[in-house]
Amino acid sequence: MREALDRDLNRITEHFLRMVSLVREQLQLATAGLVEQDVERAKAAVRLDREVDALELEIENEVLAAIARHQPVARDLRFLATVLKALTDLERAGDYAAHVAEDALALAGEPPLKKYIVLGEMAERIETMLDLIAKAIAERDLHAAQRVLKIDDDVDDLYEQIVRELLTYMMEDPRTLSKALTLMRVARSYERLGDHLENIAERVFFWLTGKLEGADGGS
Repeated sequence: MREALDRDLNRITEHFLRMVSLVREQLQLATAGLVEQDVERAKAAVRLDREVDALELEIENEVLAAIARHQPVARDLRFLATVLKALTDLERAGDYAAHVAEDALALAGEPPLKKYIVLGEMAERIETMLDLIAKAIAERDLHAAQRVLKIDDDVDDLYEQIVRELLTYMMEDPRTLSKALTLMRVARSYERLGDHLENIAERVFFWLTGKLEGADGGS
């Protein structure tokens, strides 16, 4: 009986990590589409969103089947509940990556308003957050989950920085308004993507510790 449960848990873990990997690929494609004005990679990021959505439904069904089939004990049940709740956040993260790609397509072919250095830094930190979530789940690594929370603070700071920069552009030259607003929307998509990853890290913290409090980012 335990062996069958372990097989199901391993399969669910594998599929969830695959979903994390897909969102990471989406993010990379969307960012390349934006920074390099690469239309094809931006379109690929949008298409990939369908695969992320399909995998979400598949994993949800696997989790519910495992609960019904095995009636797992507390720690295993916490893991399954963590995955079930995290699916929504991960799917929404993929949606925000697709939004970045859609805005990249809207900006493609036009002279860039500025070098997208800060946006690139936001994307790099979010990629790190995705890597740490994968590590936290695959290795039951509490420290990795806590690092996600700390990095999200960095993402928030970068978001505030780019909003200030874009507001300056708009005030100094009203002709930049449309592009600046689109880039502000991109920055917001990155910031919201990070928030959803933060939610997942908090749920991983609960899975590993059984505590609702204390997920304060650690060191």
